[in-house]
Amino acid sequence: MTDIASLQSQILADINAAGDEAALDAVRVAALGKKGSVSALLATMGKLTPEERKQQGPLVNGLKDTVTDAIAARKAQLADAALEMRLASEKVDVTLPPVPENSGTVHPISQVLEEITAIFADLGFAVAEGPDVEFDDYNFTRLNIPPDHPARQMQDTFYVAPQQGDQGAAHVLRTHTSPVQVRTMLAQKPPIRVISPGRTYRVDSDATHSPMFHQVEALVVDEGIHLGHLKWTVEEFCRAFFEIDTIELRARPSFFPFTEPSLEWDMRCDRSVPGQIKFGTGNDWLELGGSGMVHRRVLENCGIDSGRYSGFAFGFGLDRMAMLKYGIPDIRSFFESDLRWLRHYGFAALDIPTLDGGLSR
Repeated sequence: MTDIASLQSQILADINAAGDEAALDAVRVAALGKKGSVSALLATMGKLTPEERKQQGPLVNGLKDTVTDAIAARKAQLADAALEMRLASEKVDVTLPPVPENSGTVHPISQVLEEITAIFADLGFAVAEGPDVEFDDYNFTRLNIPPDHPARQMQDTFYVAPQQGDQGAAHVLRTHTSPVQVRTMLAQKPPIRVISPGRTYRVDSDATHSPMFHQVEALVVDEGIHLGHLKWTVEEFCRAFFEIDTIELRARPSFFPFTEPSLEWDMRCDRSVPGQIKFGTGNDWLELGGSGMVHRRVLENCGIDSGRYSGFAFGFGLDRMAMLKYGIPDIRSFFESDLRWLRHYGFAALDIPTLDGGLSR
């Protein structure tokens, strides 16, 4: 039988001499492959007498284990050495200025969301969030939207399969962020002052509508809340967001199942120059969004005493607000990932909007 100690020394020497993974693999095949030297020893074990097998078996198996462990250790050493060489050869000077064409930008939607959050934070509002896949009950029923309302139809709403563990409850991709207001009212008692920004979904798509878009809604519930509070809040928001000193709002009566009375707000603007809108002056009006006093039934559905508390809510489309403020003509551009468009309309990463430093520097 081959001298096991000599064979082990030779194989270990070959392992240590392997300069890369390819050479190491060749050593492995020569030792442990089907026709390798160690495999050949293992193949002879069946021809030995029981006494010889008892003596030689542990030695041969020990040789196999030693070679296997040595190959694994050498492979790790070679990998570490290769990584060190790569790190040494691929140094990056982080103090160099970025290459302009490789510089990223903040998406206008993200920027507008930060602007709106900064404004409402200054007004004392917290930010509330909720899931995109929402209970039909929260999206419609608790908001006083009846079963036969057109908004519940499949041509307007994306219905999804019931979620696991919810005992067959109907689910939808939320059509507005109002379910977040429901969750907030169910989870905490007044006073409540929150905004709920996020993605929403409706079956609609053209130059001014997208099947997935962004909304921000505000909710205030407390004792003695009235329409004057709503008007003041909308005015302060518009004044801060559009960064103008003088604004004029016009309220129009409307209808929403979850508010009563319901209002839609328009802001005075000037469209006399084609392709431009100037806010706070002129003889034209621009629609902003819907609002109203929270319906007494919605308060009761969320466990709030409507005899003691009242509230208001309003909502705007983030995408539309970004289009109005920054002159973006087509809502579909927000979702096309065109780098040229992003470089043109995007914002520098460190241009964090603040009310003191200016929202859109």
